[in-house]
Amino acid sequence: MKISESPFLGLPGAVAAAAPDAGVAAHYGGTPLREQRQLARGLAIVDCSHLGIIEVSGEDRLTWIDSLTTQSIANIQPGESAENLLLSPQGRIEFAFGMLDDGASTWLISEPDLAAGLAEWLHKMRFRMRVVVTDRSADLFAIGTLGAQDLGAVAPGGVPLVWHDPWTTGVEGAVSYAAIDPAEHPGHDFGLSLHLVDAAGREALVERVRSGELEAAGAMALNGLRVAAWRPRQAYEFDDRIIPHELDLLRSAVHLNKGCYRGQETIAKVHNLGHPPRRLVQLDLEGTDGRLPAKGALVHLGSDPDGKPVGRVTSAVMHYESGPIALALLKRAVDPTAELVVELSENVSPVEDVQPDAVEESPIERLAAFQTVIVSPESGRAVSIPRGLRRK
Repeated sequence: MKISESPFLGLPGAVAAAAPDAGVAAHYGGTPLREQRQLARGLAIVDCSHLGIIEVSGEDRLTWIDSLTTQSIANIQPGESAENLLLSPQGRIEFAFGMLDDGASTWLISEPDLAAGLAEWLHKMRFRMRVVVTDRSADLFAIGTLGAQDLGAVAPGGVPLVWHDPWTTGVEGAVSYAAIDPAEHPGHDFGLSLHLVDAAGREALVERVRSGELEAAGAMALNGLRVAAWRPRQAYEFDDRIIPHELDLLRSAVHLNKGCYRGQETIAKVHNLGHPPRRLVQLDLEGTDGRLPAKGALVHLGSDPDGKPVGRVTSAVMHYESGPIALALLKRAVDPTAELVVELSENVSPVEDVQPDAVEESPIERLAAFQTVIVSPESGRAVSIPRGLRRK
């Protein structure tokens, strides 16, 4: 994890973000929705200095990474970008990262608190492969844009290190579980690029913002646009049970026709013969007072608000056009037309100097929520099995 705060936090009005975006600004001067609009229009940059950066060098790097991960990247060309996953033997996601190659090294971009663990895991898996794994998080920094801008990305191998998120269109060898016409997928509006700069380059960008040449947007702005684009992020949407199918990550991070890798059996079995047990949805939240449910807030059926929860909120944001929206993981069997409610507050826990029987439980506040299906309940089961061969 980056141990020092970004110089962008020295800009006027900068308010520090909380985890998982600690170390960068949440917003600048209390105008996150305006910042979000400017970022969406390609008119602002966003400081992502806290993200982890790992360099993998050596002539075996591409075939080696390809053998370990879900994406087919053995023949990736200099300047090309990809998204990749490392799975457990049971097919659960352990690490998700963006990657690009410059012809001499492969560069991985991860969540800030996972970079050290990812680098250590890769280092242990080298065996006799001609690769060197180096955590570069302390000297390279990501700056995000949603438009074509030249931010002075470093080019140690002769190719500027700019990662383009493949979520925008999906990739070859993938399949989308989204219950929508591909041409209408909101990911098309989320053309995120991460420019890797050194410390001097980051300071130069700060000065360009101070002078008015560039405009800065905070982490809240980027997160709001991410949620509206249905783009999963490991720090929010993942838990220790998550498999790629539940988040529609087969769209951008999994190649279904590549060779063996750890966890491949689960990928194939769920896609060909089963259904993912949970599915990602977007929730449109009722209410205009600005309060949002916390990550992990329980989701219930509107017809049974006191019954067993049917899912949990993973991200909740204010969007400059759509208002309060969220991403949530629901049980697959939940009716796609069902109205839902989301818990907004929890009962107050007793403090040490108050007797438990003296504490009055506060009523649980709830927001009405209306779901937009992202991952179809019918996704998976791509192979038709003759009736006589089905397991009874």
